[in-house]
Parts: sequence; C-alpha cells; structure tokens
Amino acid sequence: MSSITPQHIKKQTEEIINEVVAIRRYLHQHPELSFKEYNTAAYIQKKLTEWEIPFIAGIAETGILATIEGRNPSKKTITLRADIDALPIQEENNIDFCSKNHGVMHACGHDVHAACLLGAAKILFNHKEQFEGSVQLLFQPGEEKLPGGASLVIKEGVFANKAPASVLGQHVYPQLEVGKVGFKKGMYMASADELYLAVKGKGGHAALPSDYINPLLIASEILIRLNELFMNPQKRIVPNNIPTVLAFGKIEGKGATNVIPGEVKIEGTFRTFNEEWRKEAHQILKNTAHKIATEMGGDCDFNIEVGYPFLINDTTITEVAIEAAEEFLGKENVVDLDLRMTSEDFAFYTQLYPSCFYRLGVATKNSKNSGLHTPTFNIDESAINTGVGLFTWIALKLLEK
Repeated sequence: MSSITPQHIKKQTEEIINEVVAIRRYLHQHPELSFKEYNTAAYIQKKLTEWEIPFIAGIAETGILATIEGRNPSKKTITLRADIDALPIQEENNIDFCSKNHGVMHACGHDVHAACLLGAAKILFNHKEQFEGSVQLLFQPGEEKLPGGASLVIKEGVFANKAPASVLGQHVYPQLEVGKVGFKKGMYMASADELYLAVKGKGGHAALPSDYINPLLIASEILIRLNELFMNPQKRIVPNNIPTVLAFGKIEGKGATNVIPGEVKIEGTFRTFNEEWRKEAHQILKNTAHKIATEMGGDCDFNIEVGYPFLINDTTITEVAIEAAEEFLGKENVVDLDLRMTSEDFAFYTQLYPSCFYRLGVATKNSKNSGLHTPTFNIDESAINTGVGLFTWIALKLLEK
C-alpha cells in the first residue's frame, strides 16, 4: 500500500464525487422502509454489477454483501457497513431530490451511508492490486426496526466462513460541521429496549366511583414510582452510576369526561450500558408495575421487547481509525465524542468483532442543520467527499495493521 497516499485517495474521490452525489440523490428520492428496501437493493446491485464488483444478495432478504479481494486475499478480512433503510416520515424539504415516496424519508442519512460505501467500493476495487487482504462491503437492511438487520445478518451466518478482523461503520452527525469527524473509544451508545404496558382496571361511569377501578390512576402511580426508581437522583436504585435512561412517551386511555376506561396502554424505552444491570432492571420494572397494579385492585401486563445491545468501540481498532482520520483530514478536524444514550444495531457487530463506529460531520459551516429523524433533515453534500475518502483510507489502514 506504500504507493497509495491520502492525497491519491482524495484525488480519486474528487474524480467520482459527482457520481456518488447522484447516487445519494437517487436513494434520497426513493426511500424504503425497514426490510422493504427492494428497489434500493436492486439499485445498489446495478451499480456493483456495472463496476464488476462481485456480490451476494438476499441477505436478510434485501441485504447485499460485496467482496473485494486484494493480493493474498486470505491474509485479513475487514468489513465496511452501511445501512440502507428509511423512516416513516413525510419529508418537508424544498429540494429537487425530495422523497417521491409519500410518508417515507431518509431522515437518518442512510442514503448518505450507502452512497459513501459505494464510492469507497469503487475506489478500493480500482486499487485491489495495491493492498493485501479482502474488504467486505455490507449494505444492511432494517437498522431502524427491531430486531435490527444486523442481528439477522449475524443469525444467517454471513461471516461464519470468513470472520472480519474488524468492522467499520460511519454515521452522519448534524451536530458536527462538514469536514470534521468524531470518535469515541470504548462504550459509546446504549442498549435500547421497548416497553409496552397494559394497565387494567374496571371501567364504569365516572359519577359512580364505587363501581369502577380507574386504570388511569394506577398507570399514574406506576409511572411516578418507576421514574423515582430509575431517574430521580435522590431515590434511584441504579448501581454504580451506570448510565441509564427510563422514559415513557405514550399513554392511551380511551375514556371520556364521564367514562372510565377499563385499560390504559403505555409505551416507553429503557436504555443502559451494562447487560447484567439491563436484565435485573427488566425484572424490577415488571415486578414494580405488577405490585402497584394489584395493590390498587387492578393488573398490569408488562411486555419488554429486547432491542439492541450497547455499542462498544474496540480501543485498538478505533485508535487506528483516529490515526488514519488525523492523517487524512488533519488533527484539527478529528474530535472526541461523548457517551450517547441513543442506540444503533451496529452494536450487534461490536459485541462479536473488533469494531469502530464513528460520526461524519454533515452540518453546513456557520449554520444550524435540522436534527436526525426530523422532516427537514438534510446534509451539506460536501460531506460526501469526506465520507467516501475517509471510509476508503481507514479501510486501507486497517488492512495494513
């Protein structure tokens, strides 16, 4: 790889950047929901075929794994991953490439991720005689929806015969200006579980309190008590200050001013950074809610959909990536990231393989961009140049180490 330099990769990126931006815009115009990315997959396969990059399709139904073999391909294998699904959001941007699919939008930047990976694939394939080892390019479906496409990729044994020495992923970050990237060694993103409660009482006429058991009051008591146990600084039972979030975002009791419903439904999330505590907390949540409900004359069905695990960046791999980023972009453009309570299904890979998940700045300089998962989210497209070039350069450095 001695003949390949950052300047060379930057030049190669400039030569294909218009094509990669066009790819991003096509994907942005044609977003598809999780596990329904059929057109997206077909488009990616078309590009890989045009460039003569071999691939297998149908992973978790819509996923694609391409492989670029360099010299001595069995020496080391690394995997670059991009997610390809969109969100159920109606886009409100006034742009020429606005989503054509009503109620569906690439509001989390997965169009950018896929385009950058395709760009990196093209450059790496053109230089396959100049590096040793193999690069797998994983276009993964269903990041936004449980059980997470990453878990299905692993379950299908995609890496069973060729386990990656490292897995690399990048994600757009509107809090960071274009041209910059961010890293965090070790623990980075939380596990995330979905909570579904059905609090049951006895419905009736509001004017006859002796005839009903109000599930709204039971639900209120459950919410207050659980919030005290997990979120109140003076009363919380979280051990060793493990970062933990319990939050409820939906409550539904279909009664009226004079109608007490028989049931109240609640939905929320639980997030943390320790698997033992995670399991213990699940039991505490269920036991506490059930105890309160029965003491008040009702009942509570508490269902927990176990979601993504916590995401941990391997220290050695991340140090290599940081060094590569500083070499490629300059130290002033590489920042340290804080711990995040958000979650990512890339975490499944980090639990099994040395991995690094980093952030790509996409905010226009001296301007404020809309946040992820909003109907006006968009990026400064010059970030695609950084995304393609850096993805490629880190991959080459990981193969070299």
